[in-house]
Amino acid sequence: MGKNTTLAGDILRGVGGSANIRRLENCMTRVRVELADESQLDVAQLRALPGISGYVKQGEQHQFIVGPGKAAKVVDDMRALVAKAPPSGAVPDAEQVRTAAKARYKAPLSDGLRKLANVFIPLIPAFIASGLITGIVNLLSRPDVVGDFATAYPNALGLLGIFGSAVFAIMNILVGVNTAKVFGGSLAMGGVMAGILSSPQLASVTLFGEALQPGRGGVIAVLLVVALMCYIEQWLRRVLPESLELILNPLLTTLITASLAIVVLQPLGGWISDAIAHGANLAIDQGGAVMGAVLSAVFLPLVLTGLHQGLVPIHVELVQAHGMNPLLPILAMAGVGQIGAALAVLVKTRNARLKTVIKGALPVGLLGIGEPLIFGVTLPLGKPFIAACLGGAVGGALVCYWKVATVITFGLSGLPLALTMIAGKVIPYLLGYLAAVIAGFIFTWGLGFTDPQE
Repeated sequence: MGKNTTLAGDILRGVGGSANIRRLENCMTRVRVELADESQLDVAQLRALPGISGYVKQGEQHQFIVGPGKAAKVVDDMRALVAKAPPSGAVPDAEQVRTAAKARYKAPLSDGLRKLANVFIPLIPAFIASGLITGIVNLLSRPDVVGDFATAYPNALGLLGIFGSAVFAIMNILVGVNTAKVFGGSLAMGGVMAGILSSPQLASVTLFGEALQPGRGGVIAVLLVVALMCYIEQWLRRVLPESLELILNPLLTTLITASLAIVVLQPLGGWISDAIAHGANLAIDQGGAVMGAVLSAVFLPLVLTGLHQGLVPIHVELVQAHGMNPLLPILAMAGVGQIGAALAVLVKTRNARLKTVIKGALPVGLLGIGEPLIFGVTLPLGKPFIAACLGGAVGGALVCYWKVATVITFGLSGLPLALTMIAGKVIPYLLGYLAAVIAGFIFTWGLGFTDPQE
């Protein structure tokens, strides 16, 4: 065991163990931690550790000075030790059900795809705000709905447009920062890599006889480049002398990664991005109602296996490439089928506990949060889960046939998603929603289920 790993373990014990850490990060010279229970902190013991040369407390943050270049290594080792630590405390019954179900159906690639999705999950609030504001702009721009608002208040409408589109102006930077966080790199360096790929000055550079394209490859290129950057940065951190690592690591990481990005990874990302955007749109346009039905029907099984996480970059690419996302409304119908299935179970069951579970889960299900219905109702009963998938297929077929699309990448579902539809597609979306509920109800009623005993 190396000195840094030993020090990481000693610090973990001194702060009360991995379960007591709320936040862990580092700067150039310090390990920074925030704790859940301050009483478990043993400052005297930590000060006496050979690798710690000082201690500072700023607000809720405890900072242990370990030296330049060393802080990042110690925090990496601490995170590795935290990841290996067994979970502590009892898990609530409902959570046990979800955890057991996810573990049972989890596909081999789900953990990797979950890591990919974690890049975009922190952006959900921005996507939601952007989508809702854009929906308001679309509504205010329609003379048949609000009269001459656009003519009377052009500045207000213009500002709202800026508010709604701002997230897409900095999308690559945000993705770069989050990718670095997920893959264990420096956040600022992740943002720098994304900034290089998006720099307008690239257009003035000619390589292999062609002018470079700023932003080519979108978030796919950013993901590839920043993931490579994290690997290079971590490798250099291990091989460079600690006295030089602080200066040479960011310099070499930037030069190596940026060069490979421009020559190899950005063109590759551009090809993948174009293939995803064109392929998804072609499949939806040419497949019509059949493609919509298939996509919606298989989405819930994908959720169970965790493979649905791989669709997140596709949602983002569709909006970046075309300004709208036809895939999200189709997939949203899968959750809507759950509503109809749950309503049928509610009417037929004699089990008082099951009725209580359904009544508690339906309101959030209407808002697009389907896990309580999936893991608490339809999946344990078996046939209602199949019926919910079939009900979702009906809704998916209709919204795909009517070419319904939203202006957001992901983050909303259910009824609230109607507020983000492109102009003229709110009513078709709601009709598809209603059809999925009815179909889910009918399929569940027809297939039946074994009513659990009290």
